[in-house]
Amino acid sequence: MTWNPSDYLGFAGERLRPAVDLLARVALGAPTRVADLGAGAGNVTRLLTDRYPAAQLTAVDSSPEMLARARITVPGARFIETDIATWQPDVKFDLIFSNAALHWLSDHAQLFPRLCSWLAPGGCLAVQMPASFALASHTAAHAAALDGPWSEFVKPGQERAGVHDLREYHAWLEPLSRRVDLWETTYFHVLEGEDPVTEWFKSTLLLPYLEALPEQHQEGFLNAYRQRVAAAYPKSAQGTTIMPMRRILMVAEV
Repeated sequence: MTWNPSDYLGFAGERLRPAVDLLARVALGAPTRVADLGAGAGNVTRLLTDRYPAAQLTAVDSSPEMLARARITVPGARFIETDIATWQPDVKFDLIFSNAALHWLSDHAQLFPRLCSWLAPGGCLAVQMPASFALASHTAAHAAALDGPWSEFVKPGQERAGVHDLREYHAWLEPLSRRVDLWETTYFHVLEGEDPVTEWFKSTLLLPYLEALPEQHQEGFLNAYRQRVAAAYPKSAQGTTIMPMRRILMVAEV
């Protein structure tokens, strides 16, 4: 997928809130090596650098467009353009941090133990993933994709939820960890603008659909999506839109 850093950063403050909450639960004092998986435009990498200024930061992402922006945001980090699913690091990390990235990957039963194997003794894995796949913002995407002349281009599995029940993550992480902390939070984002829900998801959720569609169908699909989310997320009298986002967070200390 081709990610657009400018679109993604349109809601930078709101998107960063879960990462701030997750980092607050990481108890490491002075890690030597820190990895940011799915670093994107570098906002979370900057957060990690501010928290651990002496650490060696490695930022991993598959998008060259996002990493180009991240190199400007955090010039002192080490950047690796690769797929997290196939990456094999050459060092152990004291902290592996991932904010809103791993839900794009499959086979979490294998992925999460593999991430733990990249940790040095006493290290920590901290992960946040959106878990809003049953909310209207997400179900509207697949419904819109199937309701129009563009439906033949929809890829199988695009509606698949990318996360599991927290108890499954606990079962995978507990045998490998000294302590596992898991929780979920629903953030109620107060958004401004004419169509903020669509603008939010154009840079993430809707990307696989848009890239699967010929250009002549993309705007029609977006309009179908807009109609659905406008009904699901009405504006307040003051013109703001409240959009809930459920997220799961976990910290595993090995």
